[in-house]
Amino acid sequence: MNSLIMVIIENVGLIAFAISGAVVAAKKDMDLFGINLMALVTATGGGLIRDIIIDRIPPVMFVNPSLTIITLITANIAFVVMYLKKPMPKGITPVYDKLLFWLDTLGLAAFTVDGAFAGIYSDYSDNLFLVAFLGVITGIGGGLIRDVLADKVPYVLVKHVYAIACIAGAAVTVVLWKFTGSELISSLFGFSTIVLLRFLAMHFEWNLPTVHMHE
Repeated sequence: MNSLIMVIIENVGLIAFAISGAVVAAKKDMDLFGINLMALVTATGGGLIRDIIIDRIPPVMFVNPSLTIITLITANIAFVVMYLKKPMPKGITPVYDKLLFWLDTLGLAAFTVDGAFAGIYSDYSDNLFLVAFLGVITGIGGGLIRDVLADKVPYVLVKHVYAIACIAGAAVTVVLWKFTGSELISSLFGFSTIVLLRFLAMHFEWNLPTVHMHE
């Protein structure tokens, strides 16, 4: 997955995940170090878990330091903006929220497909379940770590079928690659599946059923 378009989208996703980690840290009153750490685990945590599972040592985040550099630059810019506490005009807020949603969605889709292909090009390519799982964990792993550190119920368990979209996209990628052998076709359809499901979940406010238990 080395195409220019994919690299751009991955960097957009990296920035979006870094911002989300920084915002969560700020809401928990963490200091500058905490904000940087939370941004880093959110943006690179999924890929780190993936690489450990397939025994890719050292993990990509250490081989390619640009991932860490982009994340930390983003985190510190976010810190400065939040530190200045300049209120955002009311008319801009909905646009800002939608922008973050789409950045996050593109990042989720890119990381999921990229994670699946990391499995496809590993020594475990015959294990399609593992390959699909690697796509899912690359997409959602960082957010899971972030929310655990922030003592929150992980976002992927409660919001807009986030994980379901990720699972579906990973499955589509793996199945199409198995039957077509085409990286372009499988990545395109896997990516599009996640984007489409995330859009539909937001538009129609889809969420999985929950059980409300009262003491």
